[in-house]
Amino acid sequence: MRSFLLFLHLAAVIVWVGGMFFAHFFLRPAAAAQLQPPQRLPLLAAILGNFFKVVTLAIVAILVSGFATMGSTGFANAPLHWHVMSGIGLVMTAIFALIYLFYYPQLKSGVAAQEWPKAGAAMNRIRVLVLTNLSLGGVTVVVATLGPLFAA
Repeated sequence: MRSFLLFLHLAAVIVWVGGMFFAHFFLRPAAAAQLQPPQRLPLLAAILGNFFKVVTLAIVAILVSGFATMGSTGFANAPLHWHVMSGIGLVMTAIFALIYLFYYPQLKSGVAAQEWPKAGAAMNRIRVLVLTNLSLGGVTVVVATLGPLFAA
């Protein structure tokens, strides 16, 4: 069971963090270089809508698998780096919720009304928050892989 939980956890992290990396460093710059806001923003809104559905499932998988693993070990007995990962993951989840529940609807409504400055401002806020989450995800990977070295 523990191996399955680890697989589920890592697969979901790869989807979320890898998707943010691809979107931030490859998709968005290419779209910005080749498309004007009336073409770029509806495309990005549609892509993000699909991505956010998958990320929502990934977050559920990460939280369930992570806390199930900690629970099976006993929260008090879990290594410190597991607690650090949990804390960072919860912050990342809150940032995602802010994006999904606040800024993404602003992007969609700006696109629907063809208010490109409004949609562009929302997209820029999303971009900054995604970069924040991507950075936190990178820190979490470092903690996950190197954390045990500091406990010894």
